Amino acid sequence: MIVVQTERLTLRRLTTEDAGFMLEVLNDPSFVRYIGDRGVRTLEQSRDYLLKGPLDSYARHGYGLYLVQLRDSEVPIGLCGLVKRDYLPATDIGFSFLPAFWSKGYALEAALAIKKHARGDAGLAQLLAITSQDNAASISLLKKLGFEFERLITAPGETVEINLFTVELVR
Repeated sequence: MIVVQTERLTLRRLTTEDAGFMLEVLNDPSFVRYIGDRGVRTLEQSRDYLLKGPLDSYARHGYGLYLVQLRDSEVPIGLCGLVKRDYLPATDIGFSFLPAFWSKGYALEAALAIKKHARGDAGLAQLLAITSQDNAASISLLKKLGFEFERLITAPGETVEINLFTVELVR
């Protein structure tokens, strides 16, 4: 199901058929470094991750992480969407792109579309974002999207502090 399209991108709901791509994203060294090792090493584990993560989020919240693909070729290039984490007071935006598609404006294009989707279709008044403290590219992207640094937080079960950003969504 297509959620939103931009000039160059299509953002659609993930399915278990995307397990191979999800496996690639979850094990990319930049994902592991900046987001974390999810311990997903097989297609079966990837399908399970999709079922318990994005697909469950669609059912529970009406939104989640979406597959980002090039509009013309349908080549999957990353993930971008909305995540409701138990330890955060509001929904946050999440994104991760394969390195071959960095520095082409795709992340900004997708995130702007998700920000608009959050305000309109999802009816959210505020968005949060979290990043590791050394993820300069994501911090820069969040600033372009109008997010402001709020404070450092520690996620449950973690020991390293991460950045918490926020933006109000004007209706």
